[in-house]
Amino acid sequence: MTELEADCSRCVGLCCVVPAFGRSADFAIDKPARTPCPHLGGDHLCTIHEVLPERGFRGCTVYDCFGAGQFVVQDLFGGAAPSPAMFDAFEVVERLHELLWYLADARSRPEAAPLHDEVDGLRDRVSAAARSPHDVDVTVLQSRCGALLDEVSGLVRAGGPSLRHADLAGRDLREEDLYAADLRGAVLIGADLRGVDLGPADLLGADLRDARVAGADLSQALFLTRLQVRAAR
Repeated sequence: MTELEADCSRCVGLCCVVPAFGRSADFAIDKPARTPCPHLGGDHLCTIHEVLPERGFRGCTVYDCFGAGQFVVQDLFGGAAPSPAMFDAFEVVERLHELLWYLADARSRPEAAPLHDEVDGLRDRVSAAARSPHDVDVTVLQSRCGALLDEVSGLVRAGGPSLRHADLAGRDLREEDLYAADLRGAVLIGADLRGVDLGPADLLGADLRDARVAGADLSQALFLTRLQVRAAR
């Protein structure tokens, strides 16, 4: 997992250039894709990093490239200056590294042992694709990973309740039985999950922005990312 952690000191601010974002509760301004943020310094670092929430850039504090930034800059481009080709590669590798995060989680689950060989094979395939991002159809790999992660989830959760893609925004869920629940893609914005035991709940793609999670047990949650944790309260 450590190689899937961002190291901004070895990047050139790709996340401050490549993505687009719009003025909202998470971003104070509109920024088109592949346009440097006005707060990006000449050293490729954020000039307001210490006060991002206060300046209206909460979205930047939860963002996670899964280590794609330094991988593209250092491994694929040898530390070169930013370029359109680097931007293209970053867009692909970021998505592939997210898949690698989920596959690493799947591989760590003893309950999914019957699928470990398949997980290993797909992880090798995704890793190879990240080294040749200009020749990759990411949607094919995402589809294959999605199906395999579904199988892993079924083995690990062993029959927990299904709330896949449920709209639970703002709901008080403290009395709900969510142990080993399928919450994939669920909208949990502002939901109250304080003290809830989620056990090995499947949280792939669940929107946890401003969800209240004090005292909740997320330690065994499936496919949970740093971005989701940072977005919660």
